[in-house]
Amino acid sequence: MANSSTGINRIIKAAGYSIKGIKAAWKNEAAFRQEGVLAILAVIVAFLFDFNLIERLFLISSIILVVIVELLNSAIEAVVDRIGSEYHELSGRAKDMGSAAVFITVILALFIWGIIFWSYFTQ
Repeated sequence: MANSSTGINRIIKAAGYSIKGIKAAWKNEAAFRQEGVLAILAVIVAFLFDFNLIERLFLISSIILVVIVELLNSAIEAVVDRIGSEYHELSGRAKDMGSAAVFITVILALFIWGIIFWSYFTQ
């Protein structure tokens, strides 16, 4: 089915679909809810300390990246689950890889936060 919307109408519809996706993830995905709450708290913490602009950008971006990757992982899981409930090696691999992407992104965020806070408190 082709999308016949163009211009600003297309952008408005796309934003609506995006909001719908965020609501679906919040409703159906516990990990997304947990990471969403942590992201809000992390952004607040990033503004409580006297970080420079670049440090704050890295802190917030790393947390937002975790949320983005979690959304993609949830989308992969939803598609795999839609295909069927029986086990298939490729389905398991897809889910495991999505989970690994989230894990690596969380490790990256922890590394960034650790380095920046280490630098802040050891100056």
